[in-house]
Amino acid sequence: MMNDKHNPSQHSRHNREEKRCTLVGMTSDIGLSALKIATGIMGHSSAILADGIHSIGDTVTDALVYAMVRLSGKGVDDRYRYGRGKYETLAAFLISIILVVIALGLMSEGLNDVWEAMQGKMLERPHNIALIVGIVAVLVKEGLYHYTRHKGNKTGSSALKAYAWHHRADALSTAATLLGVAGAMFLGEQWRVLDPIAAIAVSVLILVLAYRMGKPAVEELLEVSLPRAEQDVITTIVTGTAGVKSFHNLRTRRNGDLRVVDIHIKVDGDLNVTQSHEITREIERQLTESLGEVLTNIHVEPYHGHNCCEKHENDKTE
Repeated sequence: MMNDKHNPSQHSRHNREEKRCTLVGMTSDIGLSALKIATGIMGHSSAILADGIHSIGDTVTDALVYAMVRLSGKGVDDRYRYGRGKYETLAAFLISIILVVIALGLMSEGLNDVWEAMQGKMLERPHNIALIVGIVAVLVKEGLYHYTRHKGNKTGSSALKAYAWHHRADALSTAATLLGVAGAMFLGEQWRVLDPIAAIAVSVLILVLAYRMGKPAVEELLEVSLPRAEQDVITTIVTGTAGVKSFHNLRTRRNGDLRVVDIHIKVDGDLNVTQSHEITREIERQLTESLGEVLTNIHVEPYHGHNCCEKHENDKTE
């Protein structure tokens, strides 16, 4: 007995929030890109100019997230019986790859600048406007991080959660640039090397963030089982439901913000179809209350007593 009515109105509402959040980020990134590039040219700051060019890449990420969110919002149909939630997961994975590329690029540029500084190269002193724009960019990006993270937690969107960390990575990258600009302005020529050193440190942090985002996305794409704590909740609910004598073949996975649970339960063989169906409905209700959106596929079998194979399957389910 399969339940595919996982509150479509709530899914639609969440998808609207995801698209709105992505559009806010996209608009902000376009504005920041133009502002940084103009400031870098007029304020004689190669660091801010490079950061502005980097921000152009953010708009590509924005477009990617928006496209994936729109696709995932189409819901269930005859071709996608489990919905399109993995489009969001794919977006999270691609964002993590983009962050790795960005981090390695920053690290390469930073190492090259440090080497050139060691060879005696001096950078031009930036204009004061570069410092002001850098501060504004950090505040905007940090604000977008908190806003997007809140929406990601509210909707359960893995794409928005990854997108939030992308904003945080941008804020840290700009902060590193800001430190370099400030050092170049106030500490003298010999301290201008702070810019590439800070960029290298931030690139390492971005790599860590990319790993934190990419790992769960890869696990979901490979259909790794739900965490042990959630499986324990499922087991407790199933075994505690009146009428369930035993269960086996528990299989779990995630599909975007949706949890998928496949399970075989055993009930009294004398129960009729209606009574058996009511038991599955009660399991579905409790799972939804405890775990959120859940799609269940519950197979009902007559109970003839435990056997060693069934007990072994239950014990080793992960």
